[in-house]
Amino acid sequence: MKLIVGLGNPGRKYKNSRHNLGYKVVERLSNELNCSFKKKLALESLLAEAKIEDKKVILALPITFMNLSGRAVKALIKKKNIVISDLLVVCDEASLDLGVMRIRPKGSSSGHKGLANIIEELGTNEFCRLRLGIKGDSLKGNIDLSEYVLSEFNKGEKTRLSSLVSSAVGCVKTWALEGVNQAMNRFN
Repeated sequence: MKLIVGLGNPGRKYKNSRHNLGYKVVERLSNELNCSFKKKLALESLLAEAKIEDKKVILALPITFMNLSGRAVKALIKKKNIVISDLLVVCDEASLDLGVMRIRPKGSSSGHKGLANIIEELGTNEFCRLRLGIKGDSLKGNIDLSEYVLSEFNKGEKTRLSSLVSSAVGCVKTWALEGVNQAMNRFN
């Protein structure tokens, strides 16, 4: 069983923020797989179970705030008996240009507080992550990064967003079916 976690912040206030791009990808995947999320308070997540072809997957959206995502991921791994190599975390990345994505089998948090908390809670950085670029023209000068990631995409960026989300869903499916190396070869 594979666990696919989309990172974001809960609540209407953050729904369309740059920081919720991980949520958007996993929500789009759930729509394509025709499954719906159910709130699991004990696991601090919204969960959906589905199949990508013959592979069983759990889709998760932590309902903790971004900086506490590790609590939910750790609880899910423990409760669902997921091995770390079957975990994929989908998140935004402010250092990558909008539209660029990078999937990796492991790595540092690179300053992403959600990833940092997951690494801390799991005690390892040896899990797959798909980083989605959110850096746009408005990330210039002395803008506060936390303010930027919580802002919404502008009109011009929104036109490119749909194609990024579609490509990211394709990458997630490739990871689930063929592994991280094939996903890296096709989507990085």
